[in-house]
Amino acid sequence: MIEEETKPSDQVRGQNHLDHETFEAVVAAVESADSDRLQELLEPLHEADIADLIEELDRNQRRELIRVWGIDVDGAALSELEEGVRDEIIAEMGDEALAAAVQDLETDDVVYLTEDLEGPQQERILRMLDDADRVAVRQSLTYEEFSAGRLMQREVVVAPEHWSVGDAIDYMRAEDHLPESFYGLVIADPQMHPVGMVSLGRLMGSARPTRLKDIMEEDLRTLNVSQPQEDVAYIFNKYHIISAPVVDDDGRLVGLITIDDAMDVLEDEAEEDMKLLAGVGDEELNDGVLEIAKARFIWLTVNLITAILASVVIAQFTDTIESLVALAVLMPIVASMGGNAGTQTLTVAVRALATHSLTPRNIRRFIGREGLVGLINGVGFAVLIGVLSAVFYSNWALGAVIATAMIGNMVVAAFAGVMVPIALDRLKLDPALASGTFVTTITDVFGFFAFLGLAGAVLL
Repeated sequence: MIEEETKPSDQVRGQNHLDHETFEAVVAAVESADSDRLQELLEPLHEADIADLIEELDRNQRRELIRVWGIDVDGAALSELEEGVRDEIIAEMGDEALAAAVQDLETDDVVYLTEDLEGPQQERILRMLDDADRVAVRQSLTYEEFSAGRLMQREVVVAPEHWSVGDAIDYMRAEDHLPESFYGLVIADPQMHPVGMVSLGRLMGSARPTRLKDIMEEDLRTLNVSQPQEDVAYIFNKYHIISAPVVDDDGRLVGLITIDDAMDVLEDEAEEDMKLLAGVGDEELNDGVLEIAKARFIWLTVNLITAILASVVIAQFTDTIESLVALAVLMPIVASMGGNAGTQTLTVAVRALATHSLTPRNIRRFIGREGLVGLINGVGFAVLIGVLSAVFYSNWALGAVIATAMIGNMVVAAFAGVMVPIALDRLKLDPALASGTFVTTITDVFGFFAFLGLAGAVLL
């Protein structure tokens, strides 16, 4: 058997991810202004990998990349970029390249590209679209930010109830402008109210004379244009749906949301919660130094204020600490254990609120469970640290004091980790917003006060 020689071009076509060699080859092609080589390297890559590559380049390299890439810039890759990098790239692109990039994008991707741009830049992209797409994108931009109306795509395959499977197949074969990816047909009545859906699998598995009405899924979950996008993602995740029609306030079909967009929202919401818990806002990897420093400074200032509050508590027990130096050694243990326990409970509570798992119906059970967990762990660590402290300092009273303070602070931490995010949620604020700072402050203040107060009363 003769083995077929593997050509370099075949190896390139088989590559579907970004590795170091590809990155270096792209940089070399950009520096040598070799547009053919650049296109050869980028063509087999997924748009998400191209976006990663662009984000790893520095500002000058990005500018040169756009110049060498020319009118072949991948519009889908632009929609995968971080906001700051995306705006920078669009500003560098010429009108011809920009027109070529956005012409083949779905309307939801164009909305994503344009929604955060300044007016002139936004109009520049809209001018590149054909009339129908321009109207659709403008309409989507009128909906509230982070709503189903912004998230949806306007391209929907719609069929009437009286059509047969054959009618639908013939229609799709003859249609020149089907969505790039879709999972089924929306069945609508004459007033454009969605009444069901037929998946592509069921469509292709049915005989041509079969009526769409007989095979459609009538248990249809529709989304209103004003629904928050996190609710949209929750519905997709809970009910395991892959696409859902979006309707206006009159119940008429205006668009469709697919599972890929819903999963992007889930990822974004999880990332946002993680960042808020750490106090870094919506910071991105490619943000400028001053921009990052300014955003972090605000949260660090809040932390400074809470640290001062804890120090004020300690200052009230200066004489107690001076009388028994061991207290200064042991008191950080009580505060640290409480802070860590509070953060654990806080993380579970914030996630439960985000996924709608924590509701008014089970909130008491959840609070009771976390309080009991805090008590059990508190007793366990109280025995451990109490015995160690008593043996090390030959003072069993000191061991009893730190053990008691440990139990109290662990229970308080558990309750604080639940109640702080719930309180923020009731105030219509993001439960992750500064929750960590508040919980840590509560456990520090209570821990210091309980330990030093007990020590002053019992030991002195």
